[in-house]
Amino acid sequence: MVKAVRSFFWSGLLLVGLVVSGCGSTASVDSQGDFTFAMSGLYPPFNYQENGELVGFDVEIGNALAKKMGMNPKPVTNPWQTILAALNTDKFQAIIGSMAITDERKKEVDFSEPYYESGAQIFVAKGQTAISSTDDLQGKKIGVVVSSTFEAVAKKYSDQVQTYDSDVTALQDLLVPGRLDAVITDELVGKYAITKNKLAIQPVGEPLYLDQMGIPVKKGNAALLNKINKALQEIKEDGTYAEISKKYFGENIAE
Repeated sequence: MVKAVRSFFWSGLLLVGLVVSGCGSTASVDSQGDFTFAMSGLYPPFNYQENGELVGFDVEIGNALAKKMGMNPKPVTNPWQTILAALNTDKFQAIIGSMAITDERKKEVDFSEPYYESGAQIFVAKGQTAISSTDDLQGKKIGVVVSSTFEAVAKKYSDQVQTYDSDVTALQDLLVPGRLDAVITDELVGKYAITKNKLAIQPVGEPLYLDQMGIPVKKGNAALLNKINKALQEIKEDGTYAEISKKYFGENIAE
């Protein structure tokens, strides 16, 4: 009888332990669970809505990483200006939204290895000649995405910086007389708007600088970060990354 009671007691403890181990924040790492990753959803071709579905380069990279990690991909959107705060309150596990790695952001989160590199580019309306270099930006109306690295650089050139939630809206405003003189955004985003959306804009000069884009996770979440870095290396080595990249850009942007 005593033996049976002890057996029941230990079985109960084991069950409780299993239940407790299955609980926790959304930022935990579970090879059989969900991998929830966020982005603005307003940054084509990297992440955007199409027929009510979240699509784009970042989405497909996130899906591929989840597959390598043995997890279920769950891409979600969050306003860019609050995305780091949301990550740190466990709203999601990672950000795969073309976030530039900066020293300031490293104070708040831990970044993966870079998954691509791209430049900050000035764009103007097609045929416009008033701006041919950064010297011509002084006093001009420059559009940028709020809380982006582009906002900080734009303020170095002009005191008339207008912020947007979306690069698409900012670039479209270049075509509205009197609205904007220039937009500073990622060169690949602007080129996509020209080639895919036939937007009548043009780049000015060479990129201002290059950004390395990383995947941030909550500070101290080394287990997830290691899994992401390992999965990122694997999709680069097996050709998955190149296939996704060529679909959106016609080239492997990791090279």
